[in-house]
Amino acid sequence: MTGKGCEQHVKCCEKKRRRRRIIGCILGTILLILLIILIVWLALRPTKPRFYLRDAVVLQFNYTGNPANLLSIVTQVTISSRNPNDHIGIYYDRINVFAAYKFQQITLSTPIPPFYQGHNDVTIWSPYLTGPNVPVAPYLCDVLTQDKNSGFLLLHVKVDARIRWKVGSWTSGNYHMFVSCPAFLAFENGGRSGGSVKFQQMSTCSVEI
Repeated sequence: MTGKGCEQHVKCCEKKRRRRRIIGCILGTILLILLIILIVWLALRPTKPRFYLRDAVVLQFNYTGNPANLLSIVTQVTISSRNPNDHIGIYYDRINVFAAYKFQQITLSTPIPPFYQGHNDVTIWSPYLTGPNVPVAPYLCDVLTQDKNSGFLLLHVKVDARIRWKVGSWTSGNYHMFVSCPAFLAFENGGRSGGSVKFQQMSTCSVEI
């Protein structure tokens, strides 16, 4: 091998070694960042917020039945949420609350003003949920009539929200949170006209993020 060829071979080997070192540094940096994120995640142990339905007062409940199948309902609910994290705050950027019966929304969505929930803070809301003359799906007509005649009704209070996590000065992107709270209601007069509706007991809500 000539001197010129040997020199080119050395340069080629040096370029390969330099390329390997650069790739190794990049991979090492990525692994270090992932390790730091994992350590921080395990140290903070982020937990979903917890929701409870404390009360539900039905102020109006009128169901026309066949053939119109219209439901008018006005209710006030009291919901509490708790941030169980010691080092993580939660921004609630958008919150809508509504009531559903058998997976059908029966009230309009009531917006809650955005707010920040600090470490271990508890927040309580008492929105009014209204559904004026809501058409009820035909397959629910018989079920709703039976429930009303029996004197008991199971509704679900839903919370649809967008949240962000806050750790120190860092804030995450938006996450979609969906909450479902069962509301077991009893008619005082067995569902007859004029009978008031009472909430039976505080219930724990399911939370999906």
